Amino acid sequence: MKYVSRDIEGKLLQAAAGFPAVLLTGPRRSGKTFLLRRLFPAADYRLLEDPDVISRFRSDPRGFLDGLRVPAILDEIQNVPDLLPFVRSRIDSEPRRKGRWFLTGSQEAGLMRGVSESMAGRAAVLQLWPMSFREARKVSPLRGGCPEVLARPGDASLWFSSYLQTYIERDVRALAAVHDLAVFRRFIGLLAARHGRILNKADIASSLGMSVPSVGRWLDILEVTAQVLLVQPYFENAGKRLLKAPKVYIADSGLACHLLGIESERELVKSPFFGVLFEGFIASEIVKAQANAGMRRELYFFRDQQGLEVDFVIPRRGGGAGFVEAKATSTPSPDMAGPMRRLAEAFGRRHFRGGLDMTLVHLPSRTRPASQALSPGVRAVAWTDLFAAGT
Repeated sequence: MKYVSRDIEGKLLQAAAGFPAVLLTGPRRSGKTFLLRRLFPAADYRLLEDPDVISRFRSDPRGFLDGLRVPAILDEIQNVPDLLPFVRSRIDSEPRRKGRWFLTGSQEAGLMRGVSESMAGRAAVLQLWPMSFREARKVSPLRGGCPEVLARPGDASLWFSSYLQTYIERDVRALAAVHDLAVFRRFIGLLAARHGRILNKADIASSLGMSVPSVGRWLDILEVTAQVLLVQPYFENAGKRLLKAPKVYIADSGLACHLLGIESERELVKSPFFGVLFEGFIASEIVKAQANAGMRRELYFFRDQQGLEVDFVIPRRGGGAGFVEAKATSTPSPDMAGPMRRLAEAFGRRHFRGGLDMTLVHLPSRTRPASQALSPGVRAVAWTDLFAAGT
């Protein structure tokens, strides 16, 4: 596979120069291993899903580490969390030596607990998402950003089918005692059908004949393995009664299209899901840009009970913010900016002391400028131009 430079590379090299260990999390097949082995070709490599490797560690932890040549890459370390205290011991014996241990994992929540307990102050933590449009111009609302799909788009349907089967059988069973995998597959399908909607656990539970707490646990599994993106509501006081449930998106738009049976651009633009699929794609591109810059995820939506809604609110440094509306049209009109302007008026300009940017993101057009003023204080930008340079 041709190597495509990843935006996070600079942050990874910076982390390796400043910390003894680097933990790179992210969903399966996002390119974590490929990236680390490319950046650190001299590092010894061990895959911690190999039964023989796990057995060697279990039988003799210290002997296993003695047999490694540092720097070392320990891949999918969530499968052997007992390894972390032994790595910490090695780090503490040579605290001044940096860039010695590179760890990857696909289950962020459990890993972060282990890191906070064993590796606090010793490991830099970064997250790698599937490819962004800035990294690979083949990324699109239809195909998403999974590297192997972008490399072989003709095999996309088979790849996603295999990915779902492998993911369900491996990660789901590793995280929870899911006895009926067929029901879990239906659960993922129901989430895809609710892509971009306010999450209603009771509705999903009723459809599956399950309890609401069980749906919550399954949703947690999808979130900690980065298969879904939950966008929380923005709660700053605007003198309004606000909704408190998050919006739910399948994290990769290509996977969302596969789950919805959409296999071509023609089917996508005719689909009743086109608008929310485009919205979810924009959300994922924003999150990727934040992660690649080493920033924490800060993405919210606004909706009140009177019907005022803005797709995304992004806090900025210094008390500023960005409002983003995603419209699956190549002909944006000034009235589409109305919700952002009304929300800005509800808050008042002084609320965002660091400034307020309002952007309507739309489909590209050959006859429309890449970026132009849509209404006072609001710019309209084609998504291809917005994300080509980063957000």
